[in-house]
Amino acid sequence: MGHQRISSGVGVDVAAHAWLVERVGAKRLHLACFSGFTLTSVLCAFSWSAASLIGFRVLQGMTGGLMAPMAQLMLARVAGKHFVRIIGYAAVPILLGPVLGPVLAGAILQHATWHWLFLINLPVGILAILLAFLFLPRDDNARASTRELDLIGFLLLSPSLVLFLYGTDHLGEKAGMVTLLLSVMLMATFVWKASKDRERALIDLQLFRSRIFSASAVTQFTTNGLAFAGQMLIPVYLVRAMGQSPSATGWLMTPLGLGMMCTYPWLGKLTQRFGIRGTSAGGASIAFLGTLPLLYLSSHPLNLLLLAGALFIRGVGMSAVGVPSISAAYASVRRQELPMATTSLNIVQRLGGPTLTTLCATFLGWRLAAVQTPADLAGAFTLSFALLCTLQGLLILAAIRLPVSLQAAQRSIPTDPGVAADLDSVAK
Repeated sequence: MGHQRISSGVGVDVAAHAWLVERVGAKRLHLACFSGFTLTSVLCAFSWSAASLIGFRVLQGMTGGLMAPMAQLMLARVAGKHFVRIIGYAAVPILLGPVLGPVLAGAILQHATWHWLFLINLPVGILAILLAFLFLPRDDNARASTRELDLIGFLLLSPSLVLFLYGTDHLGEKAGMVTLLLSVMLMATFVWKASKDRERALIDLQLFRSRIFSASAVTQFTTNGLAFAGQMLIPVYLVRAMGQSPSATGWLMTPLGLGMMCTYPWLGKLTQRFGIRGTSAGGASIAFLGTLPLLYLSSHPLNLLLLAGALFIRGVGMSAVGVPSISAAYASVRRQELPMATTSLNIVQRLGGPTLTTLCATFLGWRLAAVQTPADLAGAFTLSFALLCTLQGLLILAAIRLPVSLQAAQRSIPTDPGVAADLDSVAK
């Protein structure tokens, strides 16, 4: 059974994100990323061969990979204590992308050539650059970093992330096992070196000594992993066990996205009412309840109403976990540590997807290898969904470790004269 390929922004650029922000400045780096992505999109449109297209796509990925952590960083700096509410609204158009993207791409391919799939980024990119230039806060008050780039750490971490993503995607092959083992060795070496270098390291592991930051990182890892694992298991179940076509499966998965879209705009009010821990743990519990019906569905004829309801509830719950936990992590660090915190969370978050997806896919593949009867097929999916439910239960435990509120997260920062101003800036 083939594993689902996971697209991720983790790579060379994300690993050096914190150092680049300190050296260049957040706004200038943000503008550079948008400009580079727009320019490389045009280059992709005018590529003259498969090799040139691949090369320009690599450059596009290097500039685009930083856009997600940069967006989080800029939101955290500008929104402050209103981060949850602001990112809740900002996530809605992000969720519309997977829904409208295939429709728009299909229309372009029907009425034009594939080149316009890339050229459409040009007007959008120009508008984004203009708005960022006009409205993002300036870097005038930011001091140029005197910290040297941890080149050895860079050469250890970046390949380990790439090899990890490749290895988990090809786990059934010998090359995948070798690259995964090499990735673990490089990552272990990086951790050993970073623990010695402390604040001079590419990633300051001291952040993870904070109970709140580490709890947020675990929650982010598990949330992202479960989101991808569910998006792998459920479609495979619908196609393999229920005989649905890929196009029908896509429509059947729609309630999941609708549930997420219904929750995001309300995250600010939910967090105000129930706090960080209450919102995240409550969302994880709701997602657990939305996953339980899959155990019944896997051994019974397909009930479209039950499936739609379960996916909608799962979407409602999953979307209430991640954003509050991110806000808790940002509130628990000093303002000057935000770039490093953003880099660390993005790496941890993106590693969760391939890790838990590979775990669930490997388990399902092991069970499907022994299938001989329809009952065996149903049993394979029942056990796989039971594993998914177990992991959902672990997410509840992770969310319970989050702070009660943003104020509690801010109070966890060591109180010294230099921190008071940081806390005040974040609160504003």
